[in-house]
Amino acid sequence: MRTFKIFFNTIRAMSFKKIMRLLSLVLPHPLFSILSFHATVKAFTIAQKRFPDTASNNGIGNAFRHALWCCFILMYCSKISSPQKALDFCKRITDLHEELFPNKPLETKMDLHNNKIGMDYFMEILPGIHRQFFEKSFFIDALIKKMDEAKVLKNLDDHFEGYLVYLDEK
Repeated sequence: MRTFKIFFNTIRAMSFKKIMRLLSLVLPHPLFSILSFHATVKAFTIAQKRFPDTASNNGIGNAFRHALWCCFILMYCSKISSPQKALDFCKRITDLHEELFPNKPLETKMDLHNNKIGMDYFMEILPGIHRQFFEKSFFIDALIKKMDEAKVLKNLDDHFEGYLVYLDEK
């Protein structure tokens, strides 16, 4: 119930233009949209449980959450459609999220980068596993291992291809 309250309060706070942008993406893809919402709730819940201090700010838990979010969107959407269509939708919906709820430039770079890490990881393991048999644990365990090598993003010129990134807010 709390999740739906947050969702509706978020929508209510959006401008008409932003609501229209969101609807232009979700209405043509109702199943993907529902599955993406489910992925959002699952990824947020898991990240909050595992990393309560950093999942909701710009710390390493946030990096994990964004990558996991994209893996889950792809996992759920690939079960009902092609992985390429799922990837296209995932990229569009996660990019739109950053556009609709803007952050500071470094935070946006971090979020988009970690989203890409999640999408890339899913596509990397896709050939080895039939998409109907993906499970959440495949991504959780792998992304936790990736956290060991995560890099601190300090400026917009930093490029850490293949690594999760986070902001050091000490």
